[in-house]
Amino acid sequence: MGTNARGMAHVKALLAMPDVEIAYICDVDERAAAKATSFIATKQTKAPKVVKDFRHLLEDKDVDVLAIATPNHWHAPATILACSAGKHVYVEKPGSHNPHEGELMVKAARKYKRVVQMGNQRRSFPWAIEMMAQLKAGEIGEVNFARSWYNNARKSIGNGKPAPVPAELDYSLWQGPAPEMPYLDNLVHYNWHWRWHWGGGELANNGVHSLDIVRWGLGVDLPKSVTCGGGKYAMPTDDDQETPDTYVVTYDFGGKGATWEGHSCHPRGFENVGFGVNFYGSKGHLIIAGDNYQFLDLNGKVISEKNNKRSDIEHFANFLDAIRNGKTLNAEIEDGQKSTLMCHLGNIAYRTGSTVHFDSAKGKIINNKPAMELWSRKYRKGWEPKV
Repeated sequence: MGTNARGMAHVKALLAMPDVEIAYICDVDERAAAKATSFIATKQTKAPKVVKDFRHLLEDKDVDVLAIATPNHWHAPATILACSAGKHVYVEKPGSHNPHEGELMVKAARKYKRVVQMGNQRRSFPWAIEMMAQLKAGEIGEVNFARSWYNNARKSIGNGKPAPVPAELDYSLWQGPAPEMPYLDNLVHYNWHWRWHWGGGELANNGVHSLDIVRWGLGVDLPKSVTCGGGKYAMPTDDDQETPDTYVVTYDFGGKGATWEGHSCHPRGFENVGFGVNFYGSKGHLIIAGDNYQFLDLNGKVISEKNNKRSDIEHFANFLDAIRNGKTLNAEIEDGQKSTLMCHLGNIAYRTGSTVHFDSAKGKIINNKPAMELWSRKYRKGWEPKV
């Protein structure tokens, strides 16, 4: 479901798996659907059926799995409906548009006893698993702080103009559960990321990957407090982007802490890479720069290092193994949504201009009514997710 950039990555990874057949391609854009089906035709003998509305494929009892690579506002509603129809689900990050949706996704997975994997692929990378084992074995001593970041060289999305919806696009179905908004010529298929109505900015777009590593390495679940500072410093103040292009989020876990720093318009990141995480320990530090890592002592001497390649295949293999053989998921939806919640809390702190205090035992924001108003959202009538 959804066959543009990430959707095609799903297609390629699944077709690399043994005993897998792609039975349906679902996309609201005929061009994207045609691209995916043409590729699949070169890899499997049976052509997939093409549908615009994913609810049609949920009616097919022979379908075991729905793989979701749509915009964020579709992740949770589609996951919940798929679980209720008896399908297992692989859903891209961030998995939810708001915190309440994350709660419902977990509830649906439990109620219908479905296997639901979130697309935090690094949890299944062999090198990442090896690196984390080394970190937790005490390679750099007691670790109490992590710094994470994402940098890019994005340009302004400008100001969208009302325009006729392209004939190839079902815009009403693209909006799906989100309240209807007029079609603009700069919205589909990527710039929705920078509008709160559909996306969560760079933090929910790419921050979730590094914050998932932060949680993994620090051995923490959810923060006690979150602050966020930043703004639109590089983009024109009057373009359509609502989310910040530059911001720093600080997380306090009580005895441990972390930061995430996003620079959408400045490609040079820390360690001279656009994506990474640094862990600081009592005996040294760990640098994760892109897909490479180094363990260093306190004097900067390299203890060990490794250069690596990325692949989606291991994560999908883990997902299918969980369905077929009961293997433990590497990014089960409940754990995945804890990393996503860190992104939601950071965005809520930014949007309310407040420190967000969080009760991890109850899973709720404490004494902050404006923040709690962003815990959920309004839905188009008839599309309200329910479990």
